[in-house]
Amino acid sequence: MAGRIDARLKELKIELPDAPAPAANYIPYVVTGNLVFVSGQVPRFKGQYVHVGKVGETLTLEDGQKSARLCALNLIAQLKAACGGDLDRVKRVVKLGGFVNSTPNFANHPQVINGASDLMGEIFGEAGKHARFAVGVADLPGNVATEVDGIFEIA
Repeated sequence: MAGRIDARLKELKIELPDAPAPAANYIPYVVTGNLVFVSGQVPRFKGQYVHVGKVGETLTLEDGQKSARLCALNLIAQLKAACGGDLDRVKRVVKLGGFVNSTPNFANHPQVINGASDLMGEIFGEAGKHARFAVGVADLPGNVATEVDGIFEIA
């Protein structure tokens, strides 16, 4: 039987990707007490990087938002794995951290990471409201546009 969050994903016509394997020497998430810390997720789909390039140079603000949304989908896929497949265990999105691969003069990092934040609200409703940071960086792995990590409270 599908849970409430699975039903919400279906209603939004969102299919979660498989939880990506780590790209280096780390684990994708750590559960400690009632918190899940999910490692930074990049815009990877079916093993391929998408949204490659710098926001403000080869990518637009909208491209960056799509990239951040894909990062958030990968975060939720990891979170689902951490919850044994039951996203109804998620009580709260506590905090997201967003990194934007951008040009030095690009200043709309918060708007880019809204692509991830908005998705959390769409899926988790009131429990999707969270603390956050959004910063610009000189480069990200694979020259992808964004990377997002997260902390979640679970039952």
